[in-house]
Amino acid sequence: MSRYSKSLLLSALLALSIRVSGLGTSCSAPLGGGTAAPSDPYWLQTVQHQGTSAFNSDPSSYQVFRNVKDFGAKGDGVTDDTTAIKHVIFSPPQALTYSYPSSAMSSGGRCGGGSCNSSTVTPAIVYFPAGTYLVSSAIDTYYYTQIIGDAKKPPTLLASSSFSGFAVIDADPYIPNGWGAQWFSNQDNFYRSIRNLIIDLRQIPASTSAIGLHWQVSQATSLINIVVEMSTASNNSHQGMFMENGSGGFMGDIIFNGGKYGIQVGNQQFTVRNLTVNNAATAVSGIWNWGFTFQGVTINNCQIGFDLATGGTTTSNQTVGSEAIIDAVVTNTPVFVRSSVASNGQLAGSLVLNNIKLSNVPTAVGVTGGITVLAGGTTTIASWGQGNVYSGTSGSKNFAQGNIVSANKPSVLLDSAGRIFGKAHPQYASYAASQFISVKSQGAKGDGYTDDTAAIQNVLDEYAGCKIIFFDAGTYHVTDTITIPAGAQIVGEAWSVIMAGGSAFSDQKNPRAVIQAGAAKSQGVLEISDMVFTTAGPAPGAIMIEWNVHDPSGQQAAAGMWDSHIRLGGAAGTNMQYSQCPSGSVNSACQAAFLGIYLTSGSSAYLEGTWVWTADHDLDTSGSSDVSIFSGRGILSESHGPVWLIGTYLDIVTMLNKLAEHAALYQYSLVNARNHYIGFAQTETPYYQPSPAAPAPYSTTSSYNDPTFSSSINMAWGMYIQSSSNIIIFGAGFYSFFQNYSQNCLTTNTCQAQIFNIDSTSNVTAYSVSTVATTYQLSVSQNGVIRSSDNADGFQETFTAWSK
Repeated sequence: MSRYSKSLLLSALLALSIRVSGLGTSCSAPLGGGTAAPSDPYWLQTVQHQGTSAFNSDPSSYQVFRNVKDFGAKGDGVTDDTTAIKHVIFSPPQALTYSYPSSAMSSGGRCGGGSCNSSTVTPAIVYFPAGTYLVSSAIDTYYYTQIIGDAKKPPTLLASSSFSGFAVIDADPYIPNGWGAQWFSNQDNFYRSIRNLIIDLRQIPASTSAIGLHWQVSQATSLINIVVEMSTASNNSHQGMFMENGSGGFMGDIIFNGGKYGIQVGNQQFTVRNLTVNNAATAVSGIWNWGFTFQGVTINNCQIGFDLATGGTTTSNQTVGSEAIIDAVVTNTPVFVRSSVASNGQLAGSLVLNNIKLSNVPTAVGVTGGITVLAGGTTTIASWGQGNVYSGTSGSKNFAQGNIVSANKPSVLLDSAGRIFGKAHPQYASYAASQFISVKSQGAKGDGYTDDTAAIQNVLDEYAGCKIIFFDAGTYHVTDTITIPAGAQIVGEAWSVIMAGGSAFSDQKNPRAVIQAGAAKSQGVLEISDMVFTTAGPAPGAIMIEWNVHDPSGQQAAAGMWDSHIRLGGAAGTNMQYSQCPSGSVNSACQAAFLGIYLTSGSSAYLEGTWVWTADHDLDTSGSSDVSIFSGRGILSESHGPVWLIGTYLDIVTMLNKLAEHAALYQYSLVNARNHYIGFAQTETPYYQPSPAAPAPYSTTSSYNDPTFSSSINMAWGMYIQSSSNIIIFGAGFYSFFQNYSQNCLTTNTCQAQIFNIDSTSNVTAYSVSTVATTYQLSVSQNGVIRSSDNADGFQETFTAWSK
């Protein structure tokens, strides 16, 4: 049985065992396991598709779900399907009744080609049924696209022997003769997902350069259940994935077989979970980054595990700044990690290794040229680091190239093998289409205007626990709290949108939940995937998600959210676009939310690939015009755990010439929290601060344990931790680029005085933390401890570890 098939089987077995705390009024029995026959197509192929794009210029004719076989693709492994696949990506099949105006790209068509920066009004799922699809040139992907294959029998994209193009799937194509210009700005290349595909390069001659995925992307992007097959010939030129830039992002459950490189990556930050590379020359080639977290890595029969370009400690010479690897199993590989230059006793690329099991790996850590830093063999590395290490309130750096503090890992955060627990994006592969219930079939409109509150609540109340709730593509306007009962499983289509507005969310002194995930103290499964939550502003009293539900005993991560995002302003229908909220002013009509996600004390949560973004630019205007949108808070956790935050990002990292307004008080706040694992947390401070100074235009609220501010602490915290225990931060990036829209502070690291605070009573271990333009990287009880000037590491500054 393949590794992929085993993963699906385990998911199906888990589904059989999940209990619910209650059933909807129309339910006679719990959902139980999937009832699809082995020969049935994946449910997504056969379920009725009623999805629309509410704010498209012609929503009645715009097609969201697109089966490539409806466009002429054969999937027989012989017919060249390239033209059919490319046609489906930006226009509907001629055989159907949908019609487009002649200027398809600019009016009714997809966003791409280099003439469109971004768009939320042309979403699409490009679906591949089981089969083998021969392609002879690159499949260039358009903005706001999910490419999804049959999860039961993943289809294959087979590159022909004469394949011509940069990569089989290209997420950011280079424009021919464009002198390096590309379709999209790499740091704004949002809303992409590819799932359940096998990409096969093996018909391409081994000596010919070939790439499976060109994945230059930013936030709200994911690769899930991908396999890339490459040549295993000596000195071959195949490559599973190439990523040269961007601001990501999450990928998980991916396998690369063969090749010169499994993956070659350069990006500001990324979270990678469950990566397997077999029989490659180099499993992971690191070009540059500010910070990468790898959680769960398997490397077999490669020459080098991680080959890292290191040594760049100035802005003009960025290399791999921070690599954090946890829970790896490496077998029959001569070198696990190789740096390009020796550290020579000072920071030249931060490295953290935690729970690394080596079998026949002679060199654990080495340097190009043969120098061994850490001997390998058949052994386990418990906790080892290279870089500057700190403890307590001492600001004295200690350069380490050896064993470092090992965080206490509560058992509730671990799987049966003692690794940080991970759970794949739910895909319900064994379930039949009849086990899903459509909200549109039950009366919801999703047209962006009709009040769908009652219709949605009725569906949840009637079918939670016995049907999977399918939100057909659309924008569902709600005017009151939607309560999702424990027992519910919710799936969107091309990021279906729930948009809250009206008087219920208008008062920041009386905030109200838009989505209440479980009643207080409830237990049971609660799964949300492929959704976007937003407001039609102003909505200064909106708590976007109040998360109350807790896992049942013995069922880890039964309550979670995958590939779902909060987007505040900056998109069609929000009433907070460039025309209403141009940059540079404080307008109360542009207050988008009180709080993003609130994990209450009795909850547990598994959040993977979640982005909470207060828009800095308008995704639906020409030129992506800058906007001034305001929100109060990012993620507040008072949960006693377990909580896994894997690849969570708050506030986009746009480098230059963007005016971003993000959460005014904090991006992450942990208060009385316990048992949290956080795998790369990324934040950005509002660009307008300190004018007005935090917390304006909001006010502090003691009932939500808000931090206090002063004349010297007057900008939003990236992370603020109070009275919390057993908190593990395994990779973070806290960035501050502006003071009142000016970047003069960048070169002096004075954009913000303090950005990451831990009080004196909390028990926290932090690894691989990078900051930009802050005077202090870490504070204890609002007293600066770690100076950024001690940790230059490229454009950013990085400390390798801190513990109390």
